[in-house]
Amino acid sequence: MQYDHILIRYGEMALKGKNRKHFTRQLEHNVKDQIRSYRKAKVERTRDRMYIHLHGEDHEPIVEACRHIFGIHSFSLAIRTANEELAIKQAALQLLLDNPAGTSFKISCRRTNKKFPIDSQEMNQRIGAYVLQNSEGYPVDVHKPGVDIMVEIREQATYVTGQKIKGPGGLPAGSSGKTLLMLSGGIDSPVAGYLAMKRGVEIEAIHFHSPPYTNERAKQKVIDLAQTLSKFGAKVKIHVVPFTDLQVKVHQEIPFGYSMTVMRRMMLKISERIAEQNGILSLTSGESLGQVASQTMESMHTINEVTNYPILRPLITMDKSEIIDIAKQIDTYDISTRPYDDCCTVFVPDSPKTKPRREKVHLYEGTIDFSSEIEKAVKGTEIITAVPELEEKAPFADLL
Repeated sequence: MQYDHILIRYGEMALKGKNRKHFTRQLEHNVKDQIRSYRKAKVERTRDRMYIHLHGEDHEPIVEACRHIFGIHSFSLAIRTANEELAIKQAALQLLLDNPAGTSFKISCRRTNKKFPIDSQEMNQRIGAYVLQNSEGYPVDVHKPGVDIMVEIREQATYVTGQKIKGPGGLPAGSSGKTLLMLSGGIDSPVAGYLAMKRGVEIEAIHFHSPPYTNERAKQKVIDLAQTLSKFGAKVKIHVVPFTDLQVKVHQEIPFGYSMTVMRRMMLKISERIAEQNGILSLTSGESLGQVASQTMESMHTINEVTNYPILRPLITMDKSEIIDIAKQIDTYDISTRPYDDCCTVFVPDSPKTKPRREKVHLYEGTIDFSSEIEKAVKGTEIITAVPELEEKAPFADLL
């Protein structure tokens, strides 16, 4: 079957009323970005649908890209034809004959172009009769058809499709603002970033790097995680913060039971500074209530004290097994479990406080000046950009 278009359905965005244009424009941007290496393919946005004109490009890698783009409810490979009865019938017949699942069929016609002179029900009957007359061994089955031939008659053209492919749903990444994801390299934080993106949030990431206690492989792990996340939206900028001096000072100066709490407070202070510098209005973490010492109610109350920024915690009520399931689905699990430690595992006390008190933290921090180490960490931050991994075509491949 020579499909010439991909028809994209919006789902939740269709309910956005006057704001719909904002969301569909962002989705158009994201789709163009994800298929940018297929230069002949063009994207057309309308109020109710989006179309990818393939112009001879291989549809399979573009279909694969569409499976990961938030904001796409479902999509179909389609044959575009003129708004003429015979042309529509011929396209429906061709789609059935070329479809390996075509043991039986039904016709589902939708006429949004009210200028088309035949209503949907009448078109169902006429197309069905034409297909029966011009084929053998394809009975009509309206309950469990081998192929549901869907016909959408629109203003400019008619689109004939045979299968709905489920998209990831949600809202287009970037339509709900930007957040700074605290990306450690473990299992949880990439999943938190993925779920934030699903609600339309564009992410930048911040990672705390502590050489020589953490190595380049740990840093590469974070880059690979960011690249994996980028296929669900767009490129991900990573702020890699040199954290060694500050972390060592916390380890040396703060009583051991409270060192983890103070270290987390320092991370939030630096994250807020980086967010302010980049016009980002929230932070996102992979915290899950009760999972480790820093994720008790008391710890979060004490650690959060240092920032007024909203902190998104998409995993807060999830079990670890639920988080792992999502990590496997989005291909971050195998990267996260590479055996390279991040800074959170450096200088870990044997018995970190699970119920730290603010007044004690104030007492300990009040005798030590961390400002120069914080300033040094912010100024020394390295920026790395992770982009979606695409199947790049060889230059001039189209001319060969």
